[in-house]
Amino acid sequence: MSANTKKISLSRILLGTWDTKTIVAIAIGAALFGVLIDYAGIPIYTNTKLSVAHLVVIVVGALFGPLSAGLVGLFGNFFGDLIAGSGFWPDWWIGNFIVSYIIGLLPLYGARITEDIFTKKQSVIFGITSLLGIAVSFGFISPFLNTLFFGGEEAINFAQGYTAVIADGLVVIIVGIPLLFALAKRYTRQSHIIREERINDGQLATADYSV
Repeated sequence: MSANTKKISLSRILLGTWDTKTIVAIAIGAALFGVLIDYAGIPIYTNTKLSVAHLVVIVVGALFGPLSAGLVGLFGNFFGDLIAGSGFWPDWWIGNFIVSYIIGLLPLYGARITEDIFTKKQSVIFGITSLLGIAVSFGFISPFLNTLFFGGEEAINFAQGYTAVIADGLVVIIVGIPLLFALAKRYTRQSHIIREERINDGQLATADYSV
């Protein structure tokens, strides 16, 4: 982990960084999210699948911030509904936006994947905040909005939400946390290579290899 880090303003933490790369990442991430929730999931309950779609959100959030992650969840769910042809469910768009935004709040507690900063403590915070976000959004907000917008049996709507809480929670914790460590490690190697190249070019006198 690099010892030299710059302070990030709260507005930048909450909104992330925005440029052409960010827009492209959101578009690609949303498309991939939609495809994964439709075609790469295992059905486990009514309209609910065990899916790795939120891993896309984790990557986008780690690289571009929470708002980008939230938009991937929102538009990705919309795109998934569009290609599935089974109707549109804005209750789940909203739920996925909230969950994805919370997942992307890594810089809020000091995690900066692109600066090779992701500690065990930060992974625990990530796990807790992500699970809370999933529980509140899919366990309450989406089922409540589903009942409000479309009616139906409240018990089934909430059972669907609780199933999503368990499925997505497992994916985020079991696969998502190791994925973040792997991403941070990748940037660690990348930063070391850049330092070595600068030293070889005579741009730096010494290198910082603290991890």
